[in-house]
Amino acid sequence: MTFTGIHGLDRSIDTTNRWIADVAAAFGTEDRRFAYRALRAWMHTLRDRLTVEAAANLAAQLPELLRGVYYDGWSPGHVPRKYDLREVTVHFAEQARIGRDDVPKTAAIVTGVVSAKMAPGGVDQALWKLPEELRGLFRPVGGPEPAAARPAARPASSSAAPRAVM
Repeated sequence: MTFTGIHGLDRSIDTTNRWIADVAAAFGTEDRRFAYRALRAWMHTLRDRLTVEAAANLAAQLPELLRGVYYDGWSPGHVPRKYDLREVTVHFAEQARIGRDDVPKTAAIVTGVVSAKMAPGGVDQALWKLPEELRGLFRPVGGPEPAAARPAARPASSSAAPRAVM
């Protein structure tokens, strides 16, 4: 489908639409606005906790349109932000407009979708840059520790669907 008549942009729009649809499908919903909020919250929360180099490496694997969303509002002079688990949870919940209790499952589902879209190990490399308690938050449901770590298995998150907060 052509949106702009510019092949590269149209391809990026199409790819972004597929990513959002895949996030929605992973949640068992057709609510693309929710899927976009969850994906955006995932990208921004992770980005802000990474070093400039790690954030740029992750961004390089995103479709062009999502890369713009990823960098929106970013201040490289103020990263990595030293969020602890509670602060990351609050930030993510506010961005995605979900309850704080739904953040672990939401983050894990989005990680699973994004990991499947990127080159093998691309997300793992970013997650390995996080403190252990945050890696656990972003680990895909039922997924292993990032490849660089793997000291011990951890239980998967609960299967309750996230609740939107308005």
